[in-house]
Amino acid sequence: MNPPAANQLYLFGEVLFDHFPDGDRVLGGAPFNVAWHLQAFGQAPRLISRIGSDPEGEQVLAAMRAWGMNTDFIQIDPGRPTGRVAVSFAGSEPSYDIVNDCAYDAIEPVVIDACRLLYHGSLAARSAVSAATLHQLRAAVAGSIFMDVNLRPPWWRTDALQASLAGAHWVKLNHEELALLGEDSTTEGDQERFLQQYGLHGLLVTYGSRGAQLLLADGERLGVAPQPDIEVVDTVGAGDAFTAVLLLGLCNDWPLPLTLQRAQQFAAAVVGRRGATIADEDFYRAFSQSWQSAD
Repeated sequence: MNPPAANQLYLFGEVLFDHFPDGDRVLGGAPFNVAWHLQAFGQAPRLISRIGSDPEGEQVLAAMRAWGMNTDFIQIDPGRPTGRVAVSFAGSEPSYDIVNDCAYDAIEPVVIDACRLLYHGSLAARSAVSAATLHQLRAAVAGSIFMDVNLRPPWWRTDALQASLAGAHWVKLNHEELALLGEDSTTEGDQERFLQQYGLHGLLVTYGSRGAQLLLADGERLGVAPQPDIEVVDTVGAGDAFTAVLLLGLCNDWPLPLTLQRAQQFAAAVVGRRGATIADEDFYRAFSQSWQSAD
């Protein structure tokens, strides 16, 4: 059963394939990854994106349908290809070569129902067409806006990013991205100024293997860190896994300290698998049952 329209979750942005050095391809893109996890946790999200009229686009639709995801807002581009990223590694840390002018760069305007929460990243707004569509969506949303900052050189500009931060309610970025925006990620005063500058409800700063901190508008600061002995296969999608459970907690009114603990727990499990999404319902069911029994 889908949630009522007033509680609907919408996610805007890229769908793409990550191409790994060994020849493997993994379906991903931060909005897609987050939507995939939310679907597994019973939230029936609506993903707004665009794919090519090509074999990889067909694979996107097939994977979404097999997972039970709604495809009503997936547009087909007759000329541009489905998104693609070449992933390479330095140690366990990934780097990305993001192909330009893909289908998700041309997401056209859509009409959405009452929206409780709109999630979007910053990558899909690199093009004028998708940026204009995102602007229209944000103006139409009566609920909360969650912005997941992904600064992938050369696909971002400070002025455009600042315009997107203005009007968001929740923002997630990593400590390196915060530094790129001129703030010291180790200084609480700088983080508080950043939060106040944009009028945020909450600012989540992630620190990789050192965990994350959530700063709230009332000055409360919450922290979480992974266990030191977790198995790491690759870290692609760890942040998306964390974000998905954070959104899950916000939509279900979980206490924020508990939400962060569960988000960290889930992200730690995801880095023990290859790729950012997991096509195993039992994997998700174990978390859902554990969380339900604890409530």
